[in-house]
Amino acid sequence: MKHTSSTQEFDYIIVGAGSAGCVLANRLSASPNHRVLLLEAGGRDWHPFIHMPAGLAKLVNIRSLNWNYETEPEPQLNNRRLYWPRGKVLGGSSSINAMCYCRGHQADYDHWQALGNPGWDFDTMLAHFKATEANQRPGIDPAYHGASGELSVEDLRYHNPLTDTFLRACEESGLPLNDDFNGPRQRGFGLYQVTQKNGARHSTAQAFLKPAMHRPNLTVWTHARAEKILLEHTGRGVQATGIALKHNRRPVRVYAEKEVILAGGALNSPQLLMLSGIGDTDQLKPHGIEAQIHLPGVGQNLQDHLDVCLVQGCTQPVTYDTVNDLKVGLQYYLLGHQGPGASNIAEAGGFWRTELAEDDRPDVQFHFVPAILDDHGRNRIPGSGYTLHMCFLRPRSRGHLALASANPDQPVRIYANYLSDAFDLKVMKAGFHLQRQIFSAGAFDAFRGAEIFPGSTAQSDADIEAFIRHKAETIYHPVGTCKMGPIDNDPQAVVDHQLRVYGVNGLRVADASIMPTLVSGNTNAPVIAIADKLAGMLG
Repeated sequence: MKHTSSTQEFDYIIVGAGSAGCVLANRLSASPNHRVLLLEAGGRDWHPFIHMPAGLAKLVNIRSLNWNYETEPEPQLNNRRLYWPRGKVLGGSSSINAMCYCRGHQADYDHWQALGNPGWDFDTMLAHFKATEANQRPGIDPAYHGASGELSVEDLRYHNPLTDTFLRACEESGLPLNDDFNGPRQRGFGLYQVTQKNGARHSTAQAFLKPAMHRPNLTVWTHARAEKILLEHTGRGVQATGIALKHNRRPVRVYAEKEVILAGGALNSPQLLMLSGIGDTDQLKPHGIEAQIHLPGVGQNLQDHLDVCLVQGCTQPVTYDTVNDLKVGLQYYLLGHQGPGASNIAEAGGFWRTELAEDDRPDVQFHFVPAILDDHGRNRIPGSGYTLHMCFLRPRSRGHLALASANPDQPVRIYANYLSDAFDLKVMKAGFHLQRQIFSAGAFDAFRGAEIFPGSTAQSDADIEAFIRHKAETIYHPVGTCKMGPIDNDPQAVVDHQLRVYGVNGLRVADASIMPTLVSGNTNAPVIAIADKLAGMLG
């Protein structure tokens, strides 16, 4: 890994080596004519828990790999501060997530185009999903899947026997099975395909960055925290010329001959814009930041999937609560990535449409975990059990971000504003009834213990509402804070359909922050496709 540059000048500077940044570094450095610098605030992805899929259960407690964000007190969730883990390491959140490969619903992208973003329809985006995917399942539908991309997508090498019980319970509940959530039909339940290669996590750092590291025109700096975008006022307007940062705590300035690309995610990218004087002028003044471009949409339009877990006790020693961690690790590393260590923990799930759905798309998503899960796994509860996540896929509630200060080391303030629209709570309650329906199916009779959360006494509508307000958490899909859209009729738009920041030449954003609306599913695969699309624009 290269740590110095004699010139400090590059053609492209990419801020953030996460899901988007690693793809962009790979694609742009493929041309020997491009000098590319990739900046990552975290370190290398060396930790063994990153690469053993089941190690994700331990990653939540490793603070050096995680930004460890918290929201401001959430008014509709009993004023709780919710924990938002985000990856601070090469690969970003793709190095700490549950590896579920989901694209969302086809109509999500057609909706983006209908909002005034030409070229973002599903048929166009499908080409980018396929170009980045190397699906390992024999005979998978080539109309929907790629086989020669960089990102390995596999069927789970191992899953817990209780996961099969879950799928039988779904069938008994009248919920059909689906073996490909990214094919022609999203609706149904099944095992998730995962971003793994030979049973190991295949993050974007492993899939895209590692193969490009030998290129002499690619420079990667870890422990490089961007503090400000360098801007210059010219006769042609405001120009992004580089980045002021701290590299290994040393102040450095680097310059971009062509473009600066922000790929820090839905929290870090808008924060860097605001620190650089790009945002709502009235919001920047109190922090002593001189406004360069009045762009009031920066940090607005925040959306996330709110998730609630139904947790059931288990009467048999089959769950991951009962495994020996040392034995799992030895089996995984000594026997060629076999056994429970190859599990992504959230092994199965599905998409369904409640009676409140406003169109034909599923409006709730499920993840089944054959273990007790509470507070992101940070609260260890004795005993054995199993958990069913449920989230509302297209919330109406919108939040926003705000600077805490002009100090780049101060975390941005997160006002997620969950359940501020009452409709979101109605759908969450409808989804909760589906959770209980599945867990009450006969398939679970031989395993079912007492309900742990919320508990069998919670039966009324008021009880379920109280449970959601007390226990709901993020399922890690924040988007929207640098919204893509036509600024002439959308005052919250930050980037145009080519991801160019309005009012600034040579500056683009390519990450989850540009999504106008949440996709109906996990966000990692869409971010990878977004980056691939931008790389194609840049050539």
